[in-house]
Amino acid sequence: MPINIPILLTWLRIVLIPLLVALFYVPEAWLPPAERDLTATVVFVVAAGTDWLDGYLARRWNQTSAFGAFLDPVADKLVVAAALIVLVYLGRVGALIAVIIIGREITISALREWMAQIGARNSVAVSMIGKIKTTAQMIAIPMLLYHRQIGEIDIRFLGTWLIYVAAVLTLWSMGYYMYMAWPYLGERDRKR
Repeated sequence: MPINIPILLTWLRIVLIPLLVALFYVPEAWLPPAERDLTATVVFVVAAGTDWLDGYLARRWNQTSAFGAFLDPVADKLVVAAALIVLVYLGRVGALIAVIIIGREITISALREWMAQIGARNSVAVSMIGKIKTTAQMIAIPMLLYHRQIGEIDIRFLGTWLIYVAAVLTLWSMGYYMYMAWPYLGERDRKR
């Protein structure tokens, strides 16, 4: 396993997951809900920021690796899944939304792995709709973790609206990837 700054940032993202979850088990006497929510929001934003930063540095410093390419999306999915589970626990996101988003991530990861095995991984490369979905998620989740007004801006309403948009885009992007893989699914079956 190569050790470099981009990989360490990816590991940092994974290490932040238990911290994010643990914040919601700290007694209110130690960490009042408003401070807890702000701290959780900061932890998630730092984790999300390391996702962008590790990829940028890996490309800039020519430190890309097969291990980094594997670990980075795993870390991303774990952070999002942990945050969604916390948000379901808090009653800020419906379980169906979390299942849609987490289920899509597992399905598309498995699809990409299978497509790589048959030499057609580029057929399910990240699409623009997938990037928009990720952006909506990464904006919605901190809003729902923070869950308070900022001046006249109702962060709860915006976060809820955006997570619904993310769920719709999640289904759309999953449909797109499945459509792109469909010819290979039939072709593989005919060869047997």
